[in-house]
Amino acid sequence: MKPFLKEVAEDLVAQFGDKLQHCAIVFNNKRPSAYLQKYLAELYQKPFWSPTFFTIQELFAKSTNYKIADFYAQFFTLYKLYNQLLAKENLGSLDMAQFFPIAKIILSDFSQIDNDLVDANRLYHELEDIALINQQFDFLSPEQHEFLSQFWTSYSEGKHKRQQENFIKMWRRMPLLYKSFHEELARQKLQTMGMAYRNLAEDKHDNKAFLQEFGECKLIFIGFNALTKAEAKVFKRLQEADLARFYFDTDAYYLKDPLQEAGLFLRKNIDRIGLVNALDSQKAFIKEKIRPVDIYKVQGHNVQAKILNDIVQDEYVQLAINKDYGDTAIVLADESLLLPTLQTIPSKLKDPVGNETGLEVNLNVTMGVSFVSSTLFGLADLWLTIQKSIHQFKPGEEITFSFKNVEAFLSHPLVGLSEKMREKILKAFVTEQIVQVPQSRLLPQKGIFIDFFQKISESVAVVKGLKDALEAILKRQLYVKNLKKIDSELFIKTIQELNRLYDTLSKHVNEGKQVLEVGFVISLIQKTLQSVSVPLSGSPLHGLQVMGLLESRNLNFKHVVLLGLNDGIVPKTTIGNSFIPDSLRRVYGLPVLENQDAISAYMFYRLIQRAEKVSVVYNSLTDESNSGEPSRFLKQLEYESGWNFNYFHQEMNVEVEKSEATEIEKTDEIMKVLNDFSTGRRTLSASALTTYIANPIDFFFNYIAGIKEPEEVHEVVEANDLGSILHGTMEDFYNSLKSESTYITQERIAEKRKDILALIKTNFNKIIYDNAERQTNFSGMQLVVLAIVEEYCNIILNYDEKCAPFTIVQMEEAMIVPYTFMDAAGNEKTIHIKGIIDRVDLTSEGITRIVDYKTGSDKLSYHSIEESFNTHGKNLNKALVQTLFYTYVFEQAKNLKFVEPNLYVLKVMNKEGVLFQSYRKVDDGKGGTKRTKLNLSNEFLIEEKEIFLNELNKKLAELFDQNTPFRVSENPLNYQYSKYTTLMRR
Repeated sequence: MKPFLKEVAEDLVAQFGDKLQHCAIVFNNKRPSAYLQKYLAELYQKPFWSPTFFTIQELFAKSTNYKIADFYAQFFTLYKLYNQLLAKENLGSLDMAQFFPIAKIILSDFSQIDNDLVDANRLYHELEDIALINQQFDFLSPEQHEFLSQFWTSYSEGKHKRQQENFIKMWRRMPLLYKSFHEELARQKLQTMGMAYRNLAEDKHDNKAFLQEFGECKLIFIGFNALTKAEAKVFKRLQEADLARFYFDTDAYYLKDPLQEAGLFLRKNIDRIGLVNALDSQKAFIKEKIRPVDIYKVQGHNVQAKILNDIVQDEYVQLAINKDYGDTAIVLADESLLLPTLQTIPSKLKDPVGNETGLEVNLNVTMGVSFVSSTLFGLADLWLTIQKSIHQFKPGEEITFSFKNVEAFLSHPLVGLSEKMREKILKAFVTEQIVQVPQSRLLPQKGIFIDFFQKISESVAVVKGLKDALEAILKRQLYVKNLKKIDSELFIKTIQELNRLYDTLSKHVNEGKQVLEVGFVISLIQKTLQSVSVPLSGSPLHGLQVMGLLESRNLNFKHVVLLGLNDGIVPKTTIGNSFIPDSLRRVYGLPVLENQDAISAYMFYRLIQRAEKVSVVYNSLTDESNSGEPSRFLKQLEYESGWNFNYFHQEMNVEVEKSEATEIEKTDEIMKVLNDFSTGRRTLSASALTTYIANPIDFFFNYIAGIKEPEEVHEVVEANDLGSILHGTMEDFYNSLKSESTYITQERIAEKRKDILALIKTNFNKIIYDNAERQTNFSGMQLVVLAIVEEYCNIILNYDEKCAPFTIVQMEEAMIVPYTFMDAAGNEKTIHIKGIIDRVDLTSEGITRIVDYKTGSDKLSYHSIEESFNTHGKNLNKALVQTLFYTYVFEQAKNLKFVEPNLYVLKVMNKEGVLFQSYRKVDDGKGGTKRTKLNLSNEFLIEEKEIFLNELNKKLAELFDQNTPFRVSENPLNYQYSKYTTLMRR
């Protein structure tokens, strides 16, 4: 089917011949210009003078000698005037951060008012009294009165009287604000685009001669649909003066059917306004022939793009033949699919076997890569975050930065630090466990560090500071030739935007003598940069075209692929924020939701009406942002057009990795490492033993393979660090008492407790910063940790005071003893075992106690020693095995017997005591048995120690048996906190 712009080109050549050079071609956007020029060149078949091309905004802007005010000029002007009005009402003033979202809505409303030639005074008149409104609006129809009544009723009833009053006051201000706003802009020789439209429509524009340059020919308006009242009035006047010619892209299918919303505005333009279509409006392209429509239902947002290669496979083949497939367009109804789309389309073609053919896939992407989707965004956002954090410190306070922010800076690829320098700095911070990095540690590095971490005092200077930082990075990246073309263009565009913002802010701050908050300037920068994007290179006439729905206006393609065509996206279900209620918008003919639906419908039908094939992809997953349903326009088309609809449902094959118990055979090399426990080069600790019992393969990863977690800075104190602080504190506490006398009394403990907080702080610095002498200004979570450890210490000391007097035997002393057992082959094998016992003391009753502190959720109760050694069981008790292990080591080292294991489980010791307990069936004296609780002491302890050694022998025989591989426990709970879970294939 002949493209719309080709029909236009043929008519233009027929009507104007060589005089076309004197015409002005006006589009809604720039993209169609290249296509029209191509068709004109094909028709002329010789060099020719091109007509002038404009967008509608560019043409109308020529009607005034005033400059069109940008958003910031409008915002600052509005802000100043609004606060003046508040001052007159003795209501104080709003700061800029408060006013910014309000200003965006007000400016949008003002623009619509001017574009649609609405009387602002009438629109913003008081709504306080319906009777007064009826009097003022006596020209309205009963239906329009009803709209107003419904609106006012909603604001005159209910529980929101204060909000209603504030709303009414704002409406009272609006006529004054509207008038003074435009007057103040005019005083600055500025004008809004909306006012330029209004003045031109009302013939009040100041550049009356702006159309003279087109006097020999006409203004050619192509492809317009929804017109504002100002545009309609100007177009009508130009037509009546024989100065304009209009080309509307229509289809009788929706134009002649009053129920078809796609034709709403075209019917209004042609039938009501009286604009004449230079082309035939009777053509019915949709009904001309039946075409295939393939609907792909997929599950997931990004998956919509991943199916592209299947849909456009024929186009790839065509490329291999004639190297051109410019008649295919991928139209993104959901523009957030741009990056997934670009990542999906291959850069080079492959043959059916999967080998690269050497043929490149040409792409033309007009939407552009946005700032927020680039690595530059992360860098700029990090810079702004750092500046914001600096300004939270009061004068005189030491400025520090979160380690995460510093790490993000050091690791960002655009910063350009050498790997050696980055590792050196990070290693220093990790070693010292610096959670908050002082500014004094960063600024001496100079260069880019100063650009990022130096405080910028003046708020406006923040804009320049970011610009200078980005310029420095850009120069460095260009020097080392390490920057992609698209990234360099984004850098340049971003720097240009920052320059513009800086100039605007400086001008208005200086003129108004205003003080801006740094936080507001930072948020303004973020909002400004969000709109930055740069187009990707490519030819609009060749290659695979990727565009948004708006950019497809006036263009036609043989194969149209629509991605993200979900209901709620096309058409949208919301309209922009406004202070003008829906009822009043309808009264004055301002845009409402139905208008948006009609515009979306037109863009959809117009895009497909000349296509030979249509492919549609939509996301069937339902969530808070997606309906899971295809656009209702598709259903309308299916029921009314007679086209062939083919539905495809992409099935996502979910494959679960087969459960496979990982086993690691004990090779000769592994056995060599295990034999080091016999020679004394290695010792088996209690924690190593319990690791093997709980999950043997963890033992391999940790103690044989030596796989360790990378060191990192912990912004919160880890559980093991908290335990280390407690152990160190209690060691220092009792060592201090022991240095005077090993005999500990209740009075001595009570007297020494005054030093406990100082000891905790010393051990905090020792464990967290590896520097016991460090002067730390404790704050935030650090104070919480100090309080927790202090409470734990008090629990221990309260209990110890009750147990006093007792004698300290040793504190945190490491002991190594040989241990002999029978291996799997029946031979004696000796290894070396090691224990570091928190505390050993002697009670007044003469009992030697092993004391082990536990800050976790360890339990004193246990089922049996056998169960505690059962790797695949559900009743492990690591603390029991560990404490009995310490008891055995101490007894062997000191040649003692009857040593009693005690466990200080801090969370429960006040309630449950410190002795392990197990339930056993005992003789009830009546010929039966009863279940009773036994404490692990006296004769019961002796019995359990024998069972412990028996189980220990079995487990060690298994560990050192070459025929028994390292396996994963059959009970996942036994390794739920393992750091090696990703290495286990289960």
